[in-house]
Parts: sequence; C-alpha cells; structure tokens
Amino acid sequence: MKRYPGVWNTWVKTPYIRHEHKEWLIASSCLPLVAPSIFEALSKDRAILLACPEQENPTHYGKIASMVRSCQPQKIIVATVEGSPHCFTLHASINEVEYILGEKVEREHYVVLEGKDLLKIDPTAIRAARYLHLVDKLVKDNPSILKELSSYSLEHKRASSIS
Repeated sequence: MKRYPGVWNTWVKTPYIRHEHKEWLIASSCLPLVAPSIFEALSKDRAILLACPEQENPTHYGKIASMVRSCQPQKIIVATVEGSPHCFTLHASINEVEYILGEKVEREHYVVLEGKDLLKIDPTAIRAARYLHLVDKLVKDNPSILKELSSYSLEHKRASSIS
C-alpha cells in the first residue's frame, strides 16, 4: 500500500501543500483500507494528509490552523469513517481552524458509512454534535432515530440488549 504523509509529521510550509496542491484531502489513516475506491476518488489532484486521532494527539486544530495560515489552500476535504468517536475529532478540528483563524475556510466534510457509502456532512451538524444536550434533545424529539442507530452501532445494540 502506498504511504501518505500525516498531519503531525508534515512541516506547515512544505511545498507539497504550499505550492504543489491547492486542495487538500485530510483523511482518517484507516480510510485507504476501509474504502480504497472512495479514498482514491477523493484523492484525485489533492494533497493527501492522513491523521489518526486515536494514535496521535487528537488536537489537530492548532497544527492544521498553522498549515492553513501558511499555505492558504483553496479547499479542504475531510473524510473519515462514520461512527468512530476518534474520527469525529478530526472533523471538529477542521471546524475549529476557521474559528481560530477568524476567516472562512472552504471545506467539505464526508463520512464513509459501512465502508461503501460516501455521505456529505454539513459543518453545522459537526458543530452541534459537540453539544450533547442538543443531541439529547434531538434524540428525545426523534426517538425513531435510535432504530436507525441500531443498524450501524454495535455498541448501541449491545447497550440495548443489556438494559
């Protein structure tokens, strides 16, 4: 398998992201294994940076903010595996970059569901997901969503069976 640079081991002004590519794909490290064809499609003509918040410092936002400030990409695509609490932090980090810099950062967020479906996620949904009391309100107002959750989450299935 081809090796790609990681967020943490890439200099913030490396020519790879500063001059060679104006669009970046920041993806979870496992994405090339989980969904190789989706990863390849998203990678086309973009700088690729991998990150694994489970194995690395999950506060990528400072490093990525420095990269964005130094290199000014035209667009950042974030793609991760759906359902991973670690991958969620990568999405939140990209949202945080815009807040830290105080300027618009053109970005798209995607998750890969069940290794085969690419779903676009609104940055506002990621921001709201950080506030558990709001998620709690959404679940209480829409209890049918838990049935859909059961079709994806082994943790939820297990918790439901022992409750």
